[in-house]
Amino acid sequence: MTTTPSPTLTLVDARQVRKSFGTHRVLDGIDLRVDQGSVACLLGPSGSGKSTFLRCINHLESIDGGRILVDGELIGYREHRGGLREMRPREVAVQRRSIGMVFQRFHLFPHLTARENIIEAPMRVAGRRRADALVDARELLDRVGLADHADHYPAQLSGGQQQRVAIARALAMRPQLMLFDEPTSALDPELVGDVLGVMRDLARDGMTMIVVTHEIGFAREVADTVVFMDAGVVVEAGTPDEVIGAPRHERTRAFIESVL
Repeated sequence: MTTTPSPTLTLVDARQVRKSFGTHRVLDGIDLRVDQGSVACLLGPSGSGKSTFLRCINHLESIDGGRILVDGELIGYREHRGGLREMRPREVAVQRRSIGMVFQRFHLFPHLTARENIIEAPMRVAGRRRADALVDARELLDRVGLADHADHYPAQLSGGQQQRVAIARALAMRPQLMLFDEPTSALDPELVGDVLGVMRDLARDGMTMIVVTHEIGFAREVADTVVFMDAGVVVEAGTPDEVIGAPRHERTRAFIESVL
């Protein structure tokens, strides 16, 4: 008996996304599809639009044209008379519950312990009972290797430990998509490995991830799709072997060589 494979679900579908700041066009028609359970790594020089595009996916930045859909739902806007009408902030906040984001800086609440940082959003935003949120926090701290640091305040943690708490905090909302904006760029080199290790584990567990990074080794090892961006456009996209191992465009080759 022959079984038919399950159809692949596209979780993120960005179509011709455009964004300008004043007269400066930052994104100039970005297309990207990310399947559920896959990892996409965005590479490119500073100013290429990678972080702006990531922020557009959860509507931290508005877009000037195109569409971004997550799990089939238009993010930040609704169709209106052939165009788009921006949603109210409260409506956007509901959409963001399913999209976790980890920034370059950790943005932990300094007056809260690691455990308290993790349970804050599930309780206040998702309305979970404190007892349930505490169970999740304990499991998440163990998952990121910080089970014995639950009562530590951010000032008592290294940068790498703070970033792992930030990842646990994002996961506490049980997102279907995780966005990482250069999560290791603010860390001392010896602290990078632990954070990347947590991200590798998430990838192995099937978390859909879009990662802006300069960590070429991580992208080569973990990514299903590598996207090279420059000047607000996708120069090329493909598997790690294609984009990193045998780039077609001279601009991609020059960037990979400079980073390596």
